[in-house]
Amino acid sequence: MLYRIFRAVFNILYGLLFRLEVKGLEHIPKEGSVILCSNHISNLDPPAVGIRVPRKVHYMAKSELFKIPVLGPLIRAWGAFPVKRGVGKDAIRSALNLLGEGKVMGIFPEGTRNSDGTAAKKGAAMIAYRSGATIIPVAVVGKYKLFRKIRVFYGQPVDISAIINESSPDKLDRITDAIMSRIHEMIEKNK
Repeated sequence: MLYRIFRAVFNILYGLLFRLEVKGLEHIPKEGSVILCSNHISNLDPPAVGIRVPRKVHYMAKSELFKIPVLGPLIRAWGAFPVKRGVGKDAIRSALNLLGEGKVMGIFPEGTRNSDGTAAKKGAAMIAYRSGATIIPVAVVGKYKLFRKIRVFYGQPVDISAIINESSPDKLDRITDAIMSRIHEMIEKNK
């Protein structure tokens, strides 16, 4: 219930303040486990990526954020769960449990806000590989400036089956590259 209230409020705020526009929601499966893998340009990204998705989106968030009086309960209600720096075993286990229940998870493979194109981490690839979840690339395009348009694009699923079936030792690197390459293609196409 609280999630729906926050989602409605953020939907109005993002619509008014950032003129949020989304495209490609039809690519997100209506059921089953899904990982939304997005670029990360601002702390404002998680609501932008999740508020128009018809299903509840769960996120990993720095454990320190849960200790902040108002913010902690807010992000927990939003569907976030705490992770310590470096995404340890507990975070991966929590993610796999969520996906095992057929839920939707939002992940920022770069691990932190990033606008310079530096390398993504392998955590999202490992979770995708181990869960078998559908991977939807997401591109957040624009800048969060008041009354300027921010756009979120959801792409067709990233097919990693060929990589999974290889006997290569660098599967996680290749999965990460496949995901990030699709995200960057979407960003370039929609600048």
